[in-house]
Amino acid sequence: TIVEYKPQDTEPVTVQALNAKTKTLSTGDSIKLVAWNMGYAALGDNADFFMDGGKRVYTADKDRVMSNLDSMLGTITDISPDILLLQEVDIDSSRSYGINTADYLAKGFKSESDEECSSSLAYNFRVSFIPYPIPPIGRVYSGIQTVSHYKTSSSYRVSLPSPFKWPVRVANLKRCLLINRLPVKDSTGALTDRELVLINLHLEAYDSGEGKTAQTKALRSVLEDEISKGNYVIAGGDFNQTFSNVDISAYPHYEGCWQCGNIDIDEFPDSLSFITDNSTPTCRSIDRPYAGADKDNFQFYMIDGYIVSDNVTVNKCETLDLGFAATDHNPVVMNVTLK
Repeated sequence: TIVEYKPQDTEPVTVQALNAKTKTLSTGDSIKLVAWNMGYAALGDNADFFMDGGKRVYTADKDRVMSNLDSMLGTITDISPDILLLQEVDIDSSRSYGINTADYLAKGFKSESDEECSSSLAYNFRVSFIPYPIPPIGRVYSGIQTVSHYKTSSSYRVSLPSPFKWPVRVANLKRCLLINRLPVKDSTGALTDRELVLINLHLEAYDSGEGKTAQTKALRSVLEDEISKGNYVIAGGDFNQTFSNVDISAYPHYEGCWQCGNIDIDEFPDSLSFITDNSTPTCRSIDRPYAGADKDNFQFYMIDGYIVSDNVTVNKCETLDLGFAATDHNPVVMNVTLK
């Protein structure tokens, strides 16, 4: 309780320049984004987890964590995106053996892509020691990370409402939005008065529903404020909810498995579009290992995607089916153009 992580409502986030010569975004540019929950590099196809009905607390040894990291970095390199929106990125956690996965991914992304980039990270999980279950989870320092090949003018963390009270609150996530602002040039090369506002998010998972609802309302308020200014807006990540405009009939809910929430898109302005690809599930249940399981009766979810403003043209959105080999989520790749 004494050392409980208590972030402010809004806090600046340091943008780590892996090389300061990042390019400035321009209207008409084609931008490729990846939204991907990394599962702290320990939730590969071998993993089950006690919070989702499984048995294990530690779901990978150190070698498997590094193998998962290498696999995910290889996929990112193959996709060659301009912007990464990553969730469950550990900085110093017992569950991932103290490996700084944020640093590993950002530096690896720059090295493999041979392009300049910057990185920013907002903590949403910072607990010195989580005492449950047995064996205990231990230390967790983790967050959401945005990596970009484009110049970032500012980055900040916005706290989201928490449904948990003391003492559960002390050892739980403190959810947030990581908001990055990117300057935008027009066709003549002059800076416009509009920005691309990137919102990286990972909304509530293990609540009875009120947390998801409150956090979604807070997100909506931020989106409405930014579109009222005429900015380009892209929010992406793990919503832990399905958009109401998405057909999920191919992924029925099985009794006993964790159940995601629902975002009613009619509660949002018409100038926002809700984008995902339902041809492939974005997430799998971790109530049991995926490797060797009967896939016909496995629990899948559609909980990762994007919300974009109507001054952003969506050219393509695709969920890559990676067989959940390195993490319990598939990456969602979107290509857009700023009008």
